[in-house]
Amino acid sequence: MHHVHDHQFADAAALTSALADEIARAMRAAIAVRGQASLVVSGGRTPVALFNRLSIQDLDWRRVTITLADERWVELDATTSNERLVRIELLRNKAADARFIGLKSTANSVVSGATNAWRELAQIPRPFDWILLGMGDDGHAASLFPASASIAAALDPSLPPACIVMQAPDPPYERLSLNLAALLDARRIAVHIQGATKWTVYQTARASGATVALPIRAVLRQALVPVDVYWSPAN
Repeated sequence: MHHVHDHQFADAAALTSALADEIARAMRAAIAVRGQASLVVSGGRTPVALFNRLSIQDLDWRRVTITLADERWVELDATTSNERLVRIELLRNKAADARFIGLKSTANSVVSGATNAWRELAQIPRPFDWILLGMGDDGHAASLFPASASIAAALDPSLPPACIVMQAPDPPYERLSLNLAALLDARRIAVHIQGATKWTVYQTARASGATVALPIRAVLRQALVPVDVYWSPAN
């Protein structure tokens, strides 16, 4: 069984530096072995400094494909768009050469959008090399929210890997997300969290309890993929 490894840092800058170096090392190793690498990232405020630091890492970014663990069903110029965040904060400097596959399309509904997104992601060889997740104060990862009606199915590892529709508890409500089976089709998963509140939620998630109550538990408890948790104070 894989164990979850905790990496605690004195401050956000130290975490950002270490994690950017680690991701870059993994990308270089994947390129050396397979000629290409894949990186799945999440949105939100937490990874912005990391994206900036990653964008200046020296590697053959032309061989790296970047995609998202989840997306809000909003226009790509909306401030809440994860794709917009990635394009502004990560796909610049050296990382401007990376290939990006977004989840949001011109599909007229979020349901057909999910199907489209999964078809697009078929271009990326599996397993994904590295998946970078955050975690909300409610224990959600990607857009796998505890309050969503479909959370049990989303966390069922026996269902086929897919991009699915999820409902968020606050706007924008409609989300696309990789399901647990898709997230576990990876070589490594990192969970990047900052601040005392999230450390407490993480400790609760490590304790016994239902996965649907704190969906990050499904990632922490599985035995298929090694998980590294990177934490620092929120400074």
